[in-house]
Amino acid sequence: MARTNRGSVRGVVTDGIHTFLGIPYAAPPVGADRLRPPRPHASWDGVRDATRPGAEPPQVAPPRTGGPVAGAAEDWDQIGEAFGAVVRGDPSTECLNLNVWTPDPGAAGLPVMVWIQGGMFELSSTAAYDGTAFARDGVVCVVLNWRPGAEGFLYLDDGIADLGLLDQVAALEWVRDNVAAFGGDPGNVTVFGESAGAMSIGCLLAMPRAAGLFRRAILQSGAGHHVSEPEDALRIAHDLAHRLGVPPVRDAIAGAGVARLLAAQAEQKQDLLAHPDPERWGPALVTSTMPWQPVVDGVVLPAPPIDLIAAGSARDVDVVVGTNTEDWRLWLLVSGAFAGITDEVLTSAVRAHGYQCLEAYGLEAQAALRAYRERYPHAVPGDLLAAVQTDWWMRIPAIRLADAHVRRARVGTGTYMYEFAWAAPGLGAVHALEVPFVFDTARPDAPLFGPLLGPDPPQELARTMHSAWISFATTGDPGWPAYERDGRATMRFDTTSSVVHDPRAWERAFWKDLR
Repeated sequence: MARTNRGSVRGVVTDGIHTFLGIPYAAPPVGADRLRPPRPHASWDGVRDATRPGAEPPQVAPPRTGGPVAGAAEDWDQIGEAFGAVVRGDPSTECLNLNVWTPDPGAAGLPVMVWIQGGMFELSSTAAYDGTAFARDGVVCVVLNWRPGAEGFLYLDDGIADLGLLDQVAALEWVRDNVAAFGGDPGNVTVFGESAGAMSIGCLLAMPRAAGLFRRAILQSGAGHHVSEPEDALRIAHDLAHRLGVPPVRDAIAGAGVARLLAAQAEQKQDLLAHPDPERWGPALVTSTMPWQPVVDGVVLPAPPIDLIAAGSARDVDVVVGTNTEDWRLWLLVSGAFAGITDEVLTSAVRAHGYQCLEAYGLEAQAALRAYRERYPHAVPGDLLAAVQTDWWMRIPAIRLADAHVRRARVGTGTYMYEFAWAAPGLGAVHALEVPFVFDTARPDAPLFGPLLGPDPPQELARTMHSAWISFATTGDPGWPAYERDGRATMRFDTTSSVVHDPRAWERAFWKDLR
């Protein structure tokens, strides 16, 4: 049992690990609180059961487009379900909740790691993330739900914005106020996350509301570039209201109900993918295909995160940032688009092929195709597109965040970079593949990620990566040299892991004049 500032909770003990599930960190976002910032949860009497997972926020995954590519993985149905299934959620229950794993609630001063999961800002589920291995190794691990999609990022220029980020801040405030009751040190908190979770951390590094809530940050395949401008976010909000048949005001959209909102959101995303017209949606959204990104509203997020980090907003936070070698290849394979990519698609007009052409990424198509083909002489067109998308989405933003942070970090504050290079059979070193290694759950039957790993994932790599994350959370040192703009030391994780220096010099040079 543990006592929080709202009441006591009773979890379960298994093999010495104390697990507390579904603890609310904010009030249910219902009634007058629907589509509004999180509020503190009311206190409760007695002891609250914390032995079962809490409710998930309302959400719907984006639809799949096209069929799988033969031979790319052994079980495409499982992978498709993992990344394209509708997910249930009910805001009438306490969906703003978190899970805690600890080796000993009676301990004191244990390092704390708070996981913010990915999901394109359209998913938020704690179900696939088990913090047992972190607790086994002396860390208090927290995994939290937060509102995704329209529930979390509807922007109407009405003084309310980025509710999903504010949920994350509320959860971190809960950690600050309560983690000592689980044996943790509120002064030694590391946030870590992947994809949209890492992009969220990029925002948290820049947000005034999040200042002082964490000491360290690990950003896995996400950084500080991909956010929406207000005009693009308004375009999406007005389109959603039109589909609902209500005025574009917050109370009217909330009044449409959860089921109608999710249906309209799914219809909107399908429409965007099927008809990627930049005049209709805006060029930025056609490229990103993520309508519910955080919005630079001027208050919650005063400016693009990378600009604020470059100005020193994260000067006191130790940072690890990195990517996977072939991050974006996953989405081309899962969607079925990979086999249909040709040179003609890569060099066609944006209007014709949306995010599948090179011009969408700010490139001169023919010159970019020649440059990437010279860089990757044996690659097929699908792989060339995956390399461009990986650089645009992940690699260049990560490098630029590391460069910005190391310039402004205070003496004694570290910047570190990594690349995850282990290639899963039939897939490569794709997006999200590193997550089960970080959690030391790299096995074929692992929830969500198991189908990606193949039959025999390397356990030594899992031990190496998991241990590095714990070392960083404990001491600020992950076990390899710090990143400096001269040497650019980068830990490359593979079956044999080693430090390499400036491994992406070509990509840096190619993209140096592109935003």
